[in-house]
Amino acid sequence: MPKALLLENLHPQSRAILEEAGFDVVTRTGALDESELIEALEGVHLLGIRSKTQVTAAAIEQADDLVSIGAFCIGTNQIDLAAAASRGIATFNAPFSNTRSVVEIAIAEIIGLTRRLTEFDKQMHDGVWNKSAVGAHEVRGRTLGIIGYGNIGTQLSVLAENLGMSVVFYDTAEKLALGNARRMHTLDELLETADVVTLHVDGRSGNAGLFGAKQIARMKPGAVLMNLSRGFVVDPAALRDAIVSGHLSGAAVDVFPVEPKRKGDPFESELRGLPNVILTPHTGGSTEEAQEAIGQFVAHKLRDYIATGSTTLSVNLPNVALDQYPGVHRLAYLHHNVPGVLAGINATLAEHGVNIEGQLLATRGDIGYVVTDAGSPVDPAVVAALSSQPSAIRLRVLS
Repeated sequence: MPKALLLENLHPQSRAILEEAGFDVVTRTGALDESELIEALEGVHLLGIRSKTQVTAAAIEQADDLVSIGAFCIGTNQIDLAAAASRGIATFNAPFSNTRSVVEIAIAEIIGLTRRLTEFDKQMHDGVWNKSAVGAHEVRGRTLGIIGYGNIGTQLSVLAENLGMSVVFYDTAEKLALGNARRMHTLDELLETADVVTLHVDGRSGNAGLFGAKQIARMKPGAVLMNLSRGFVVDPAALRDAIVSGHLSGAAVDVFPVEPKRKGDPFESELRGLPNVILTPHTGGSTEEAQEAIGQFVAHKLRDYIATGSTTLSVNLPNVALDQYPGVHRLAYLHHNVPGVLAGINATLAEHGVNIEGQLLATRGDIGYVVTDAGSPVDPAVVAALSSQPSAIRLRVLS
């Protein structure tokens, strides 16, 4: 029975889907460090994680049985994708499932910070009645600046406009502006325009340190900064200085450079205790609805890859959409993308009398993926011959 290891308290639907597909599923609530993960992956075919567990090249190198990794979140920067691809390990994430949840918390924080609700709430709990309009504003008529105009940024753009906000955005890639949103040609242009700046960039290494003292200084006096993207994007010390000095009127931070591995672990940050600053424990996409949707989406991707070889939406392997056909014997062959691989595969199959009923080839960078359907069982000698080819990375026989 194939084995799946699910870490970091994934939604129960994930386990149910994989168990129904015939997997022996082991679940753990917390993240694992590298040495713990290496030990835990012995005999494991599927690994499911969220954002805390770092799947390093060293861990992948020693996971001989691992076939696929599921990131039950948007980001995949916690996984060495190149190392996984080089071992023929397909990696999947959930690029859309929690979009609405992140957008909703962003809207809530925009309103909360602009109305200074955090300060009023704290004073009321301290027994202080401070009915005042000073520093509190409507969001209608104010400008929202979105850095990173992807799935989350675009949906946030639409909802913010419905609240009466003007929207400007900046993205290094060409993106279609939705509604009345306006593209800014430079990051500085956006920072000098927006009353609220919100970050929704991805986890690529080039975004590390994207937002520091220089960028914060460019923001309008009294503006608000929000980071619901990656912890390493914003310099927390620079943000603290801007709040303490009064240059920024508030901030919301959901992600941090260093985060506790497990629920209940202590949390330290220089942003604690600051006025009109909302700190949340990386829960931007953590609603029951989003977690259930993520659990179903990624578990289905893992299940389908094992059963059919389909790599649709894989983040590190060539994408091939496949269905399962009764009576078909499928060879799923991951290889180095070099000339002559397809010819070599077909020559080997012909030598052993294997009739090809269907075949697909896709490439992605240095990796190629050939899926061949045969009308009869494939002899072990064919598998051995294909696996021994210099270009071979991983061959799976699916019946």
